[in-house]
Amino acid sequence: MTLEQIAGIAHEPAGMATGAVVLTHGAGGSRESPLLVKICDEWAARGWLAIRYNLPYRRRRPKGPPSGSAASDQAGIVEAVEFARALTSGPVVAGGHSYGGRMTSMVVADETAKVDALTLFSYPLHPPGKPERARTEHLPRISVPTVFTHGTADPFGSIEELRSALALIPTATEIVEITGARHDLGSKSLDAPALAVDAALRLLA
Repeated sequence: MTLEQIAGIAHEPAGMATGAVVLTHGAGGSRESPLLVKICDEWAARGWLAIRYNLPYRRRRPKGPPSGSAASDQAGIVEAVEFARALTSGPVVAGGHSYGGRMTSMVVADETAKVDALTLFSYPLHPPGKPERARTEHLPRISVPTVFTHGTADPFGSIEELRSALALIPTATEIVEITGARHDLGSKSLDAPALAVDAALRLLA
């Protein structure tokens, strides 16, 4: 497996890497998402190798929503995690934004990929305006520490809904609240990438 095969871009730390982080994008996005770039820069600044990569549907076409099957996207996540695992003897953290984070959490819940922690950004608890369509059925099977970085104005789920969902996870979790942020986690006052990395390092410790 190579970086090209997972359509990945690596952010390398100054010295020997503590571990590796693999992150992927939301449904309409790509590895070029400004949020992913900032998060990977933050991990690299803390001494970790960080890789942002495209899901299989995005490798097939440059724009548009997920096409094909969730199973193929999940297989792409397994490849990325295995690639990262081969690069380090340290911990491996995986996750992503929205759809990418959800798919990653499903792979980890199914134990088809082994990671030491999950870091999920704007987890899409349900489609906007449709709280009855909860995307939480796999959460009780997550067995690794998980960070949820979430905007308080995210239409895909409120902080209260997220707290209820986290009660389903039988391991350590933390919510990083980004006040006033919507699904893109944009904030003029809070550094979401730095806060998310802080939380992940706390849970790994």
